Amino acid sequence: MASKVIECPNCGRKNRIPAAADGIPHCGNCHKPMPWMAEAGDDDFGDVAERANILVLVDMWATWCGPCRQVSPALEQVARDLAGKVKLVKVDVDKAPKVSERFTIQAVPTLMLMRDGKVVARRAGAAPASALRSWTDEVLRGAA
Repeated sequence: MASKVIECPNCGRKNRIPAAADGIPHCGNCHKPMPWMAEAGDDDFGDVAERANILVLVDMWATWCGPCRQVSPALEQVARDLAGKVKLVKVDVDKAPKVSERFTIQAVPTLMLMRDGKVVARRAGAAPASALRSWTDEVLRGAA
């Protein structure tokens, strides 16, 4: 599992954010919650997505899919806006056939919200950041 270097949206300091960890990532400088974005595949989906202790927004996507590339910045915006509350996990369906089969992915992008390893909401297709944020906020309110 790789970690990513992400710039803190609050103070600008670069932080190494692991794909899987206990708790939620915080900036080493200003200590505010960091956006948590990771990639997962067949071998590490359980550790990266299912063991997270916050709501996980799973993006089932493919490199050849235009709408997938279109929705990616909107998903990243949601992850930044909801830092400390939501973790974005991107799964390339072509590289993770077991995860795709497990969740019966028939169209990409398919977005799932997971809590405690269980899918609590699911939708197919691209949407603007505002719609994705509303959908995620609704699940956060219901799960609180």
